[in-house]
Amino acid sequence: MPTAEPAVDPTTDAAADPATHASVGHGDPLVRDHLMRQRAAQQDRRDVMGRVVRRTVTFVVFLALLAGLYTGYKAVGQAIDDDQKDWPVVGSMLPRSNDLNMPPLGEIIGQFGEVPGGRDRIYVLILFDEALFTLREAFAGFVVGLVIGMAIALVLAQWRRLEEGLLPFVIASQTIPLIAIAPIVVIWGRKNFDVFPWEWQDWMSVSVIATYLTFFPVAVNGLRGLQSPRPENAELMASYAANWGQTLWRLRLPASLPYLFAALKIAATASIVGAIVGEISAGVEGGLGRRILREAFNYTTGPDRLFASVLGAAALGIFVFLVVSAAERVVVGRHGEGSIS
Repeated sequence: MPTAEPAVDPTTDAAADPATHASVGHGDPLVRDHLMRQRAAQQDRRDVMGRVVRRTVTFVVFLALLAGLYTGYKAVGQAIDDDQKDWPVVGSMLPRSNDLNMPPLGEIIGQFGEVPGGRDRIYVLILFDEALFTLREAFAGFVVGLVIGMAIALVLAQWRRLEEGLLPFVIASQTIPLIAIAPIVVIWGRKNFDVFPWEWQDWMSVSVIATYLTFFPVAVNGLRGLQSPRPENAELMASYAANWGQTLWRLRLPASLPYLFAALKIAATASIVGAIVGEISAGVEGGLGRRILREAFNYTTGPDRLFASVLGAAALGIFVFLVVSAAERVVVGRHGEGSIS
């Protein structure tokens, strides 16, 4: 006589494994949908953490490779005594590897923990404060550049004839070297910008220089994004009797987000470059630009400190890029669907 198999309570097994619970089905579809969404959210979190870990490891490995390349180049150059003779094949095209041209990597890194003469703080904290000062100038220029760039993109997207006439001038504006624009902006600010109800200061001129580098990628990519929806989508909005503002808000702006964030990544780092160049041109104290200029004057006595200040500027550029990337994940989506960065 066959023995009866023990009864299995499906509710108990499903409760132990939410995935099984969702797969076997539940009497309440709302509960089943909730469990499936919960499982998808957990998977999304695991994917995000995996991407963060992979990118962090890749970045660290890349830094290690750069450090190894720098150290290896210096070691080989000193071994062949490239101060007295040229490198094989390439001759004198490559930089010399002496301590003046290429300070030892350990001394550059160690400089961050040193206390400069006449100061009571270590160098990394000094750079941090100056980076915050530069960041404030760059942020002001970034915001103004974003507003101006999007305004240009909206106007050109609305009137195609104006796009044909104005866009070449927008492009031509970026062919002027920044080093030539910066002194002009500073002098104008000191002599001609007294029409405002507040006193114009040099750091504002620095922000204007940052704006000059920021608005262009936003305008060009913003225009491309606003024009990116397919014609059938625009025709569908027209069939709903949507006006220009409704079409812009519901169709064109969402479609432009991937293009816009790709531009914002460029604009954010460019604003840092503009702020540093502007500080050098305007002589503004308290920022990374003035710090780099000061260390350049003292290069022969402390080249490692100049290298450390340049690394601080690079770290600030990486920081703003990561901030924009994080905002992109929140706005566009965690998986970056449609991103063209």
